[in-house]
Amino acid sequence: MTVKPDFNAPEVIFVEERKVACDGGGGALGHPITWYEMGDDDMVECKYCDRRFILKGGKADPSA
Repeated sequence: MTVKPDFNAPEVIFVEERKVACDGGGGALGHPITWYEMGDDDMVECKYCDRRFILKGGKADPSA
């Protein structure tokens, strides 16, 4: 299955590891640190702030 990422997410971050942490940017506008594992999709979206993390070179990376 090919995953087509939605680049309308508030923020898209390209990462090099499948396990990522999100804190919403920290400070007063942040949220509790939450860890996510990408699994087979090569991308994951934060349930608090909708930040999207995409694995560099993975199937969700448009430059791969």
